[in-house]
Amino acid sequence: MADELHKKRAVALRYNMEQEAAPKIIAKGKGLRAERILELAKEHGLHIHEDPDLVSILSKLDVDMEIPGELYHAVAEILVFVYQLNQKMGKK
Repeated sequence: MADELHKKRAVALRYNMEQEAAPKIIAKGKGLRAERILELAKEHGLHIHEDPDLVSILSKLDVDMEIPGELYHAVAEILVFVYQLNQKMGKK
């Protein structure tokens, strides 16, 4: 049981303002699956934001599910940071 509590968790989000009403969960996992999600994000140059509390909440949702309205503010803060970072780096 203690091992389960300490396994790394990851949730991947996608948000395309032109096609989606809200950010969507596109992958989630713990342990080896979480490591693979993080590895793929790094390989593709995607921003990784560590927030264990938010990951804990998001991991309870289903893949392909839009995040609920109660989480908009928390996720929006991350997205704003990522968009600003991408602009500084000259990415879309």
